[in-house]
Amino acid sequence: MLSPGVESQLHKLPWVCEGAENTGILQGHIDCGSLLGFRAVYRMCFATAAFFFLFTLLMVCVRSSQDPRAAIQNGFWFFKFLIFVGITVGAFYIPDGSFSKIWFYFGVVGSFLFILIQLLLLIDFAHSWNQRWLGKAEECDSRAWYAGLFFFTLLFYALSIAAVALLFVYYTHPGACHEGKIFISLNLVFCVCVSIVAVLPKVQEAQPNSGLLQASVVTLYTMFVTWLALSNVPDQECNPHLLTQLGNETVLAGPEGYETQWWDAPSIVGLIVFILCTLFISVRSSDHRQVNSLMQTEDCSIALQTTQQQQQQGAACENQVFDNEQEGVTYSYSFFHFCLVLASLHIMMTLTNWYRPGETHKMISTWTAVWVKICASWAGLFLYLWTLVAPLLLPNRDFS
Repeated sequence: MLSPGVESQLHKLPWVCEGAENTGILQGHIDCGSLLGFRAVYRMCFATAAFFFLFTLLMVCVRSSQDPRAAIQNGFWFFKFLIFVGITVGAFYIPDGSFSKIWFYFGVVGSFLFILIQLLLLIDFAHSWNQRWLGKAEECDSRAWYAGLFFFTLLFYALSIAAVALLFVYYTHPGACHEGKIFISLNLVFCVCVSIVAVLPKVQEAQPNSGLLQASVVTLYTMFVTWLALSNVPDQECNPHLLTQLGNETVLAGPEGYETQWWDAPSIVGLIVFILCTLFISVRSSDHRQVNSLMQTEDCSIALQTTQQQQQQGAACENQVFDNEQEGVTYSYSFFHFCLVLASLHIMMTLTNWYRPGETHKMISTWTAVWVKICASWAGLFLYLWTLVAPLLLPNRDFS
């Protein structure tokens, strides 16, 4: 929807740039094109979110494949695609009005939650990575695995330090950009604190697998979210990616040229992280029971047992599909679709750089996006800190 070829075709729709004469929007590809791509992305992602939210409600409390609704989850693909196409077509006929402004705030909340889910998945991935490589080192009696963990830990911290330096260079200036300086400094201090906590003797005693690898992953991700936040600061002096207005045109601040640009560096990196985390949500099964409880997925032991049963049944009767969810589903259908609702909202905000139409229907950046991302980074750091200190504060609970 953001590509020039599709935009040129979408110009033929009746709601495109309607009221341009009254609001001062140009029919050219600069202003009107920006608004067109924005509206199209919002409607596409509204359709996707609505589709998955419908299945979130439909699949509530499905406990096993004996529930008639389980057949809808695992079949009826033609009708599901038909429903999705119908919702998508209908979304393009929603009158603009206040739709975009209201849907923007839905996107803000959903994206905030998805950023936290991304961090939880990264923490779990780092924990599993650390455990497996330490196990390999003990099995093989080789220091190469320890060297590998040390290398990646050092690499992630080096990238984090480089990110801090670049953020100060490009997003702050002497005597200005005080908010950016505070955000970068606070997150740097918080990351140093959680890294120190991760290697404290008491924490190591309660969680032997806790270490600097996980802390380095959290630190790098926090710097990434800080970068995303600073790329939305509505101050041209403090934000080289800011879309600003020059005369009657919407332009990109800086030397890149006078045209709307969606695919800047923060959007590209954010999109890559989004795709990886969405795939991870879809196929993952954690090594940690607590994570599986939170994400509503099966643990590895159950998965292995199920696989063995399927292999035995398959040997007895080939070419027949066996139902492994008769006694209980291996993941929460409803929660899975809810994660995809949040993913739809997050991709909507990522593709539009968290911009929304202003009072003059121009594309503007807002402090709302900045504060949501900064608060998400703080909430993520708090969650990681809680995973470190929870076994000490709640000694009667099993965190193994």
